[in-house]
Amino acid sequence: MNIIFHIDVNNAFLSWSAVYLLKNGYQTDIRTIPSVIAGDPKKRHGIVLAVSYPAKSFGIRTPETLYTARGKCKNLQVFPPVFSFYKEMSDKLYTYFLTITPDVERYSIDECFLDLTGTNYLYDDILKLAYEMKDYIKNTFGFTVNIGIGNNKLCAKMAGDFSKPDKVHTLFSDEIKTKMWPLPIEDLLYIGKSSSSLLRKIGINTIGDLATCSPDLLKKHFKNRVFDMQEAANGKDDSKVISKNGKNKCLSYSETLESDTNDREFLKKKILHMCEKLGLRLRQDNLYAKTIAITIKTNYFQDYSHQKKILNQTNDTMELYQEALSIFEETIGSNLIRNIGVRVSDLVNYKNKQISLFENNSKNQDDIWKTIDSINTKYDDLKIMPAIFYKDDK
Repeated sequence: MNIIFHIDVNNAFLSWSAVYLLKNGYQTDIRTIPSVIAGDPKKRHGIVLAVSYPAKSFGIRTPETLYTARGKCKNLQVFPPVFSFYKEMSDKLYTYFLTITPDVERYSIDECFLDLTGTNYLYDDILKLAYEMKDYIKNTFGFTVNIGIGNNKLCAKMAGDFSKPDKVHTLFSDEIKTKMWPLPIEDLLYIGKSSSSLLRKIGINTIGDLATCSPDLLKKHFKNRVFDMQEAANGKDDSKVISKNGKNKCLSYSETLESDTNDREFLKKKILHMCEKLGLRLRQDNLYAKTIAITIKTNYFQDYSHQKKILNQTNDTMELYQEALSIFEETIGSNLIRNIGVRVSDLVNYKNKQISLFENNSKNQDDIWKTIDSINTKYDDLKIMPAIFYKDDK
């Protein structure tokens, strides 16, 4: 049975700023007072990035403007972000995790997945280990974390969000019905705001409702996403912890943009070109992807990653692009984007296709892509792609 840890820093930016200030002689722990981390309003960056728990009691939330936050709390203390120190803390945490297991996936700047499967000869009590790690981080680094434990990544991350801060929670396979099913549908990992809103409209209010709902009802609204959604609602996830040791291969492309933006059409074109590169690389290596993810870094260096299973593993550029776009629509918010990327993982060297009556199942599709690839790689200044990719271009 797999054992996966998800470790998430509690209120990372504010906690790390508190540690930074205390190290540099500040007398008050800003975690204990109404405080926020925010950009400089004089530079038009007056957005709240992190909120202390006392400040949350005034109704202050991210990402609201500093102006509205101050209107809710007259004594609000405001501190600028210290991104260089955030990275230092993140690196120290990652290095510590590597002393526990080599299989560590850096999911974002303030959270990691650890694969402890098969380590029972080292750690005979996984729950005890989690508490020891949590306390060690608190005593050594000066901030707290939540640790979620499950038999896969989805359940581990869900467990870590049960209640905060400074907690350890489990969500094993035999706990799905009692711990996860009663939760509101919005709490299900990888279900975005638009999907949860639509689910509410058709009477799906809890994760359990989705898990036990008739697929036929869902197909009218979500089509080929139904299988993945119900798998998640039942706590099923076979995605791997992607560590740097090469055990679980993945491919990715990302780009830091010339200027911060949330222009959807511009970002879609960036995703398209990344899918072109990924598709070509996969086909050259005779590999097929089973999982695809969108990664985003905002203008405030906050990291987001959203992934999904691909129904039929693929190296087809068009299919990769369509899957990536569906994630993008669920992931993009109102923040400006500084860096965007596409990652494929769970790579295999075989194709096992599930046929749909409504799908165009051209047997020579692979041959078409081989021809396109050979032309494009031979002539560097030539780009041949299916016209559907450029139908919106002016």
